[in-house]
Amino acid sequence: MNSLNTLRLGLRSQHSRQLNGVQNVIKQYSSAKNEEIIIPKRIHRGPTDILRVLASTVKPDPTAPHYKYHDDPYLTPQSNVGKRSFALSKESGRKAAQWIRAQNAELFQHKVAFPPVEAFYPRAVYDENSEVDEEVLKQVIKDVLVSDAITVYQLLEKNGKNISHSTKQSLLELLCFFNCEDTLPEDMIEERWFRHGVLRKDKHRKTWKDNGLAEAIFRSFESPDSVSYCTLLQGMTRYYQVDRAWHLYEEMKEKRISLTRDAYNSLIRVVCFLREGNEHRWQLIQELLTEMSKQKMQPNTGTLNAVLEAVSSMGSQKHVKTYALRLLAEMRRVGVQPSLASYYYLLITFCKERGPISTILVDIMNAIEGQTFTIQDPKDTFFFVTAMDICRNHLQDLELAHRVDRLLHVGDNYDLIGDSFKESIYYRHYFVLLCNMEPLEVFMGYYNKLVPHIYIPEPAVMEEVIKAVDMNGAAEHFPKLWSDMVIFDHIERANNVAAILSGMVKYEPQEPNDLTKKFSEIALDAWNKLEVGVDEEKYRQFRWTGPVLGNIMILCLRGGKFDNALDVLNKLEKDQNNIVGIPTVEALQSFIDACVSQNKPREGIQCIQYAADAGFPETGKFAQHLSRSLDLNAEQVTKLTNIVGQEVIQATKTESAAEQ
Repeated sequence: MNSLNTLRLGLRSQHSRQLNGVQNVIKQYSSAKNEEIIIPKRIHRGPTDILRVLASTVKPDPTAPHYKYHDDPYLTPQSNVGKRSFALSKESGRKAAQWIRAQNAELFQHKVAFPPVEAFYPRAVYDENSEVDEEVLKQVIKDVLVSDAITVYQLLEKNGKNISHSTKQSLLELLCFFNCEDTLPEDMIEERWFRHGVLRKDKHRKTWKDNGLAEAIFRSFESPDSVSYCTLLQGMTRYYQVDRAWHLYEEMKEKRISLTRDAYNSLIRVVCFLREGNEHRWQLIQELLTEMSKQKMQPNTGTLNAVLEAVSSMGSQKHVKTYALRLLAEMRRVGVQPSLASYYYLLITFCKERGPISTILVDIMNAIEGQTFTIQDPKDTFFFVTAMDICRNHLQDLELAHRVDRLLHVGDNYDLIGDSFKESIYYRHYFVLLCNMEPLEVFMGYYNKLVPHIYIPEPAVMEEVIKAVDMNGAAEHFPKLWSDMVIFDHIERANNVAAILSGMVKYEPQEPNDLTKKFSEIALDAWNKLEVGVDEEKYRQFRWTGPVLGNIMILCLRGGKFDNALDVLNKLEKDQNNIVGIPTVEALQSFIDACVSQNKPREGIQCIQYAADAGFPETGKFAQHLSRSLDLNAEQVTKLTNIVGQEVIQATKTESAAEQ
């Protein structure tokens, strides 16, 4: 009974507290009823915004491999070929899975996600027996399936079904943009990343499909409007069918059909294919811009970039640069802001390979330093690689290169590096500039930061690094460089092997130490890989030279590996006709000294025989040193006499008797 009373009292007390709280809220509201309540506007958040914010709190680690590779030192690729093969093989696996799913669509009818994700389901296959309608055509156009759109359109035409003008227009835009060819799917990120650098070589070749489906659809319109004309014109100029594009433009003028701003931009971009001579080209550009002005058409960044692209291909005359600067000032006056592509065109206009030195990049960096950029033009991705090229080859300016690199890492600017080809060239220029102009220890800091996860030096760049280490006498870096050469598959490069062996030979301490032991192991590793492992396909093209073999011999002898040095001598003696050049005198002298110290007269005579065959003038001195230092039997004396002559041996005996 007492417990029940206690519970009742507790409930009453709780009810009193809640009632008092409500009354307090009412009093506060009454006192503030005259104040305006402002509800903030809703901020739209994307599905990955939270992830982006979290990612921004973590700085990138250049010493860690890219997330697409296994985070395991034994599985992470360490060469350019390995990175490319690894990434593309993973993508090839996804493509194989998609092919299996497409070939066996009946086996994949289960629901793998809810709500359903269309990308997870087999792709529909259309053939002459498919039942299609205009909605299907709209869907494949929306999904950017060019070949399917062509097939569905042809089926609809064959079956006599009507297609609305808007759907035909959408199909025309799709075909003109992709030139009636399937494009690489957007989810194939790695294939896009590794293939763009190869495709750039065809950028100025006519690839438009003449009399193709795009032109057939255009002709099917009863009265083509401005949008249809401009779509076909832009497609032709995009794929450099410039003659027919110009005729289409003249036809539009005759029919008084107005052009869109993008159509004008596309015509301006190919002006250099329409006129001969820079004056005529600039005159045509002015005419097109004047027409845009008469139609009260405001230019945009695309207009600026189109004119600058045309101007950049006019040569290196002084008036061409005047055109570019005048244009840039006029566009700024009307409020058109340049993109990175605009600056790229300015750079290739002013900084010609054989032209005068221009510091326009300094002015550009002063204007854009610290800013973030988004993609506005496909050529935006050419700015950073071109700017670093100019820093290295045109200006030789390391500080400016640092400024360009800092701009690249501001915000999301690294997205504008382009593709793997441009990224590699960018770091190649930056790396060589650092190697040539920074103190060695500072450069090695950059080397350890960038290599191998961000940049893998090409063989020519690695040779520059080896020479820089050699010139600075920093022999302690050679073991790491050799290890990297092995990992990067640079061992078959004769210049690199010769450079690193030559640098190690120059390091000759008073007493053997750990470094000389490492150098001898490196020399033996080179010998084993390039001679013993010659059956490997990648090493078959390597050709030995006399100086390289001589350096291997010296390093092996310094490390106490006489038998390996003898193997090198046997190689020199056996393959004289296939070896380019001869070893240095120091190499043979070192071998003779080792034979004397280890009492090996037979091997010493073999070395003297090779020296005589190779035409060394020091052969007599070698023979005298050997005969004076060792007790030779009659047979060995006879062999030595046959090599250098009786006079040399007799002179040695005379000197020995005089000394006694």
